[in-house]
Amino acid sequence: MPEPEETVLTSKPVSASKIIYGQLMEPPQANVYGTVHGGEIMKLVDTAGGAAAIKHSGRICVTASVDRMDFIAPVHVGDFLHIRASVNYVHRTSMEVGVRVDAEELVTGKNRHVASAYVIMVALDEAGRRVMVPSLIAESDDERRRMAQAAERYRLRQELRMRAAR
Repeated sequence: MPEPEETVLTSKPVSASKIIYGQLMEPPQANVYGTVHGGEIMKLVDTAGGAAAIKHSGRICVTASVDRMDFIAPVHVGDFLHIRASVNYVHRTSMEVGVRVDAEELVTGKNRHVASAYVIMVALDEAGRRVMVPSLIAESDDERRRMAQAAERYRLRQELRMRAAR
């Protein structure tokens, strides 16, 4: 694949990529016990992650990998999912997007953290070639911490790819 063109891009803050997405979980999304399939939650994570990456890059983005997907608690039919996503780290053409999923029991108002993921997205031009993305500005201590942790995960992913290529 050819290298992306070098262009001057305006940096953007993490807040510019934030997405809040919600969906009610219904019977077709669940197994016979009323527990929502993990794949349904993964699809919502991918959708929110992609939207955050598109907001940051201003380009169509595709999923390159899911660095990590942790299911913490079950989701049941009738739960309303709140999916929050924002860009944690930017390299040249790729972005790590952090996604958190919380479930709300609408009748009681009780909330619980049910899943988290790191999704790696790549920005593409109209011809499907990778393109540069704006750098990321962390504005809070939490965002700086998340960015530093994401930079370390990026380094580890690169190291694993190099080892696998040998």
